[in-house]
Amino acid sequence: MRILVNHLTRMQPGYFCVAGMDVNTLRHIRPVLRRGRLTIDLLSTGGGPFDVGSVVYLGSTTNAGHPPELEDRLFDSARACWLFDNDAVDFWNTLHGVARESLGEIFGPALELWDESGTVDVGEGRASLGCLKPEKQPWLYVDHRGTVRLVLDYLMPSVDLSVNDLRLYERDGRTPRRDLVASVQQRLEAGVETILSVGLTRPWQKRGDTDKRHWLQANNIHLKDNPLWRLREER
Repeated sequence: MRILVNHLTRMQPGYFCVAGMDVNTLRHIRPVLRRGRLTIDLLSTGGGPFDVGSVVYLGSTTNAGHPPELEDRLFDSARACWLFDNDAVDFWNTLHGVARESLGEIFGPALELWDESGTVDVGEGRASLGCLKPEKQPWLYVDHRGTVRLVLDYLMPSVDLSVNDLRLYERDGRTPRRDLVASVQQRLEAGVETILSVGLTRPWQKRGDTDKRHWLQANNIHLKDNPLWRLREER
């Protein structure tokens, strides 16, 4: 199986999550390990195959999906290899072709917007990954805890999402690249067309909540003026 990478997100320090589109079907695929998590030596900056816009051969995969994480595929990371980097125009056109205009089109009726975010109950839903063409420009900021966040204030209710785009953080996965966040926000304010890679977290229980839930997050921000901005590049 070959995927075109369009989701690349931070996790705990030393780890990351990746997903892409099957080059034949354009369905989202999330490669996962039978045991453990993906380590950052598999990123392009560590000599590995994964970066935004890269076409990666995963080898044979086994379906491991269950609602809403139907995209999960088991793979052997030792067999994964970089094939080539997609052309910038082709990458943007592919994103544009798979993107949807509403969160409901991506996640279905199981997604409920509340508490300035959105959730899907465990075992429910039809997808955990997608691409969104926002109706109005989002805005980006760094909160008091040093987390990059993105606001979609045209939604009812509005949402204020955690942004886990690996490119917006230093290599420690914790420190925001504030100059880069400011640059992206300036381009959003200037009206540069954007497509958001969005996803649901693994289930966790928020303090004060009664159940574990999958929470909506922004995985990556793609901008038309530079759609193939990669980890190994500054911007």
